[in-house]
Amino acid sequence: MDVVERLIGDLRLDGRVIDVRIGALWTAVAVETERGLRAGLASTQTAHDLEHGRPLVREAGHLLGKRAGDLARLALSGSGATLTERSLGFAALNALLDVDIAACAECNAEEIIVERGTGRNVAIVGHFPFVPRVRAVAGACWVLELEPQAGDLPAARAPEVLPAADVVAITGQTLVNGTFEGLTALCRPEAYVVVLGPTTPLSRVLFDYGVDAVSGTDVVDVAAVLLAAGQGANFKQMPGRRLITILADR
Repeated sequence: MDVVERLIGDLRLDGRVIDVRIGALWTAVAVETERGLRAGLASTQTAHDLEHGRPLVREAGHLLGKRAGDLARLALSGSGATLTERSLGFAALNALLDVDIAACAECNAEEIIVERGTGRNVAIVGHFPFVPRVRAVAGACWVLELEPQAGDLPAARAPEVLPAADVVAITGQTLVNGTFEGLTALCRPEAYVVVLGPTTPLSRVLFDYGVDAVSGTDVVDVAAVLLAAGQGANFKQMPGRRLITILADR
């Protein structure tokens, strides 16, 4: 099984989908489970190369009331889903994860990367707002991006960069686009690896891929998150969520 199959196979909750918002930046899914109302987030991905007339979401308008577990299976690479549908799948998956909040640290990945990366070689897959802060303290800081900004490197240079890094930060969006396992395989065994971002499933399954810290988002106010996602909020504008991290050594 690949990593996404394992993540879905590890789910212990299910329920009915009661709301879906596919915003410009964030996709949110709300689910009524046996343990109450839950919601999950994922970065909205849009495919621009679909054949003419093919919808981004095939069952748009008919998603409410579906089993959330069925929606989560859209995250599978072999599902035939569009990138937008895979985002939907990850949001449903994140809503269904039974996270042990008591075992999590209420901290964000930026703090971990700065602490671990001071004076060392740091590679970051994805351009995050905290990149300047990391560059200010790291011995070297390389940013790999599919769409490089000034100072970034193209993502294709990952085989050259990741084996040289002491600390590696990987966006959870690599799970959506199918590059996660290939990237983690390039990291040295002794490197400290963080997977981060609201798309990231808060699951210990990721520790089996050489990951040391999993930083994601816990939705604490479902209505607020749905409203903000549907109105195109960026992550800083979104209330009702908190950043938490699961550490492999806990």
